[in-house]
Parts: sequence; C-alpha cells; structure tokens
Amino acid sequence: MSQKKHLHSVHAPHFKNTAKCATEVMDVPAVVKISMSQHIGAPCTPQVAKGDTVKVGQLIGASEAFVSAPIHSSVSGTVKAIETQRAGNGGAETLVVIETDGKQEVWEGVKAPEVNDFDGFVQAIKESGLVGLGGAAFPTHIKFNPKNKDDVHTLIVNAAECEPFITSDHRLMLEEADDLIDGMEILMKYIGLDHAYIGIEDNKMDAIEHLDAVIKERGLQDKMETFKLQARYPKGAERVLVYEITGKTMDAGVLPADLGIILSNVTTIAFVGKYFKTGMPLVSKRMTVDGDAVETPKNVIAPIGTSVHDVIQFCGGYKAEPKKILMGGPMMGKALYADDMPIVKNNNAILAFSSAKAILPEETACINCGRCVAVCPFNLMPVQLADAYDKRDAEQLEKLRVMQCMECGSCSFICPAHRPLGFINKLGKAVVKEAGNK
Repeated sequence: MSQKKHLHSVHAPHFKNTAKCATEVMDVPAVVKISMSQHIGAPCTPQVAKGDTVKVGQLIGASEAFVSAPIHSSVSGTVKAIETQRAGNGGAETLVVIETDGKQEVWEGVKAPEVNDFDGFVQAIKESGLVGLGGAAFPTHIKFNPKNKDDVHTLIVNAAECEPFITSDHRLMLEEADDLIDGMEILMKYIGLDHAYIGIEDNKMDAIEHLDAVIKERGLQDKMETFKLQARYPKGAERVLVYEITGKTMDAGVLPADLGIILSNVTTIAFVGKYFKTGMPLVSKRMTVDGDAVETPKNVIAPIGTSVHDVIQFCGGYKAEPKKILMGGPMMGKALYADDMPIVKNNNAILAFSSAKAILPEETACINCGRCVAVCPFNLMPVQLADAYDKRDAEQLEKLRVMQCMECGSCSFICPAHRPLGFINKLGKAVVKEAGNK
C-alpha cells in the first residue's frame, strides 16, 4: 500500500548520533524514586509503606479508577519514604522512595500470564502496568479493548521515531525484533486483526531490512509488513501515520479504532511479546541519552525511578554545564527543572544541552512569509491563530480550527522570526476550553 500524497512536514536535522550504539544495561542505582503518576488518568495510591521490603516486579501502586495503570517496583530493597515532589508539569506527584539492596530479587508472583481469550488478554495487559511508551502514556489495556472491536482489523506499529536525536526505538528493532513480532502476533490473535504495518522512516534501512528478514523467516509475509516513511518530521504523529499508511483522515478527537485501526508504539508492542514470555511487568525503560553536555551519549536501559542525574552519570556525566535538560526530543519533549527527577514509563530520551545549544534566538516580528502554513500537517494558519489568541477570541480560534493542532512544533521550528507558534496554539486551546466551560 502506498500513498502518492503526503501531509506537510519539515526536514528537521536528524542528529541520530547514537544509532550505532548498542543498548547498555545500567547498573542498579543506590536509590530509586518511583512516581505514582506515570500515565494519563488517575494517579496510583502507594500499596507499600516506609520500612517495607520489596522485590522486582512487586505491585507498589494501584488505583480503582478506570483510566489508570498499576505500578511495580523496578528494584529489590527497602522503602525508605513516601514523599511528594513537584512534577514536570508543575503539579505534585507522590514518590515511593526505595533504597536498593543490589540483589535484584524477583517477586515470587512474577510469572507468564495464562491467557485463553480476549478478556484474559486485556486483563493481562492491565496487570503488566503497560502504558503507551512512545508518547502520552495512555493505559494500554484500554486502547487494546476498543468498543467497536469487531470493526477493527488493522494494526499499525509506530516505529517512525521522527524526533531528532532519539534512537532507542531503532535499537529495539535491531536488538529485540523477535519480541516485537511476537507482540504483534499476540495482538492480532486476541483482538482479531487481519494485517499489520510497521511504519519506519527511511533513515533506518538496517531496521527495515532486519524486520523484513525476520518476518520472511517466520513466514508471516501475508500478515505483516514494514512500511517505509519519508524521514521527515512529524511522520510519527498518530494522525499523520494513519494517513500516510491507510490514506484515512483522522481529525482531532477521532480515535484510530474509529477508523478500524489499533495504533501503538513499537516499544509498547515489543513489551507485550516479552511480557507474555516472562511475566515481568513494566519496570525498566530503554532511552537515548545525548546532547552536547553529555560526556558519552548512549542508548541505556535503566530501572524506572532512576534519577536523570544517575542515568547521565552512567554515560560519563556532564562534559559541560547543562543549560537545558529534556525528557524526550527537542520538538515535543519536556524541559526539566532539575536532574533529580525520576525516569518514568514513557521516557524515551534524556537530552542535555549546554548554553551554546540551548539559548533560544530572540523573537522578532512576523514577516508574513507563510512558512508556518506550508509545513503544518493539517493546513492550519498559525499566524492568524496567534492573532486570535492575543485577542483571547475563542470564537475565532475555533473557526481557525485551533483544536486540530497536535502541538508538533513544526511551525515554531520553521519560523524565521523565532515565534513560539506551537506553544501559542496550546494556549489558544485553553482559551477555547475555558469559554466552553462558562
């Protein structure tokens, strides 16, 4: 399947510096701080108390809320505290602080799930603590249980990895291809899917060739295939990927399942393949560590709850004072206020930049060049949206379709006046929502 037309995009420099760096497993740190807010939805309540002994894979956080996901210990050791910390979004989060014993003893309850039907499959995914590992951390058991299950027949695996610097998904495809294919087969079996596509940008030809070989070796060519994407940003965005592979238009608020599609990140699917063999819940994360302030950029697997500081120390520490540290990529990642913040489930990168790379150019007046419109995947008009936001004109913002913005930042990236147009759109959405609540 191929599309002659493509949605608008930008050519962001790839900076895939660690693409050839095999993943290294990090030593267990002395202390981990495991957040109870690692997913969209209700945070978990700690299931342990100060002084408790815990083991790897043991449940330590749970919630009765529908939109939530359980949390497990990534280490063995002793709970030293239950504390509150300011989160990256400005709110507060509860942390279970564990002093590790270095033994990494596995909890006795860890065992491969016994699944015989669809309901058992969904329950197993829920108990694993899995959330979307490539983006918003939406609880996966909900995504894999669409209301219109009988109308869903296609699986799209998002392996685009279009953000600059990040190569962790690339390494997973080279290093854990069998887990990925196993996970795809499990989903297809229990959800009842007919065909699967693995969307990969064409700057990862080694991954495409490797997966093609594995698929052929396992005789699965009639069920699944790789789909080569342009190496442009934001080809990995959910709505863009659906269009590129199927030609179906997916407006804001529409779910892939509404179009007959299950779409999930490549690391999420590979975890399913591994979990059904081992029963080990989600307790560690592969991520890229890069940036000009990092001594030795690497791809790293670290226990969830490890501090950003400890991960960077594993990579040789800082070679320059970091001016900005990001969780995620430079286009859509979040800036951290300190490096003592813990790794969470959906972290796929830590990027640390010196002053030379992190200082933003001075904003100047719009020159009406139209470049922001030319690169917007959904043909929005960022300049007009910014004007409407300045006036707090909710009606005009809606008319200009601000809610269609997916905040990819392509407009900000391309703007010669260095205006934060993507962020302005985010603020514009808040104006519309506030007007609707009055």
